[in-house]
Amino acid sequence: MRIADRYGENRPVFSFEFFPPKTDKGFQNLYATVRELKRLNPDFVSVTWGAGGSTRARTVESTLQIQQEIGVTAMAHLSCIGSTPDELVETLERLEAGGIQNILALGGDRPEGYVAPAGSFTYASELAEFIRGRWGFCLGGACYPETHPAAASPEADLENLKHKVAGGVEFLITQLFFDNADYFEFVTRARAAGIGLPIVPGIMPVLNVRSVRRMTTLSGGRIPDELQAALTRVEGDDDATRDVGIEWATLQCRELLERGAPGIHFYTLNRSRATRAIFQHLLER
Repeated sequence: MRIADRYGENRPVFSFEFFPPKTDKGFQNLYATVRELKRLNPDFVSVTWGAGGSTRARTVESTLQIQQEIGVTAMAHLSCIGSTPDELVETLERLEAGGIQNILALGGDRPEGYVAPAGSFTYASELAEFIRGRWGFCLGGACYPETHPAAASPEADLENLKHKVAGGVEFLITQLFFDNADYFEFVTRARAAGIGLPIVPGIMPVLNVRSVRRMTTLSGGRIPDELQAALTRVEGDDDATRDVGIEWATLQCRELLERGAPGIHFYTLNRSRATRAIFQHLLER
C-alpha cells in the first residue's frame, strides 16, 4: 500500500513511529507492541534510522518483519547520514525485494565529529531525487512547524522544503510540537508558498518531563506555558506525568482532526500504552 494513496481517501490516517531496538529482547518487545496496535487497525507504522546510520541493518530488519510477519504496512526511514550511494542502493534494493513500498527520506542528524562518506548526500531533497530517479517507492518527508533549528529563517526553511517536494516527496510529517497554533500557522505558510502536499502532524505524548525538555531543546521546539505548569506539578511522578501527557495529546489530536489535519503520526518511543489510550479516545469520539 502506498501511503500517499491513503491520504487521498478523505478520512484521518493514523500511524505510529518506532525505533529499532539494540537487543533481542528489545525486538521481542517491539513486535509485541506492534501486534497490540494492530488490533486498532493503524494505517501504517514507521521505523527510524539511527544517528549516523547506526541502525541501518536493524531498521531494514524491523521494517521487513513488521510488514511481512505482523501484516502492518511499514515505512522505513532512510537518512543521508553515514551511507554512500552504493550502500543506499543496497538498502533500497533489499527493502524493495521485501515488498516495502514506502520510504521517509531524511537529511538526518549529524553526530558530533561526523565525517561524511565520500559521495554521500547532504540534504533530504538530494536523497529523495536519487530514490525517485531509480525506484517506485512512495516517498515521505519531514517538516518543522517551529522551523528547522539549522535554518537561517522560517522563509529559508520553507524554500528548503520546496526543494524536497520538487525532489519527489508525496506527503510530509511534522516534527513533534505541543501548540497546535504552530502547526496551523505553518500549514498556512506552506500553502502560500505553493506546497500542497498532505502535512501530517507528529504528536508525542509526554512520558518523562526531563526527556521532553531535552527533545524540544534539540529540535528547537517549545513547551506551552500551560503544559509546562502541568508537568512541573507532577514532575517525578511517572503515572501522573503520563496522565498529563495523554490528556494534552488527546486534546491536541481532537482539535487537529476537527480542523482538517489529514491524520496523526504518533511518536511512540516504543511504548504503546499512552499512544493506544489516545488512539482509543479518538476512535470513541
